[in-house]
Amino acid sequence: MPEFHPEKLTVKFMPPTTPCLPVDGRKYTLTHSDETGDLYLTIGTQYEYSALDAKKRDEVLANWDASLGQYLLTVNVFVDGLEKEYDQAKARYTIFQQNLDLAITAIINGDKEFYCFFPWLIDCPIHVQFQSVFPEFNQRIFYDTPRCYWVN
Repeated sequence: MPEFHPEKLTVKFMPPTTPCLPVDGRKYTLTHSDETGDLYLTIGTQYEYSALDAKKRDEVLANWDASLGQYLLTVNVFVDGLEKEYDQAKARYTIFQQNLDLAITAIINGDKEFYCFFPWLIDCPIHVQFQSVFPEFNQRIFYDTPRCYWVN
């Protein structure tokens, strides 16, 4: 996994979202620069669609929601992008797996103040949904809790 460098993370809040509200439906859009390695995190009540690259589809989207009385952070990645070729999907799946710890670390640490208001969320589960037309890549995997991605 690439190492997380907080100075390479830029965070912005889309109103009406603040560092403490809302919890339900809180959404994260994480993009990056291939050239600089900089990460860009937008936190809002909707995804920052203007930051998404329809050709690459290499962003990471996440959101907080309640399910059966428990909060859950769901992370979504698009394995297939626009191409539907198996070899490309397999390569993208591998790349996402290699970089997801960094992406989740950026999301958790980019919104650190949020956990001061809702400390119990630090132990809620994180599930990653790999979205693909190929069944072996279309998976939902448990990725531990935000506590495991916390950087001091």
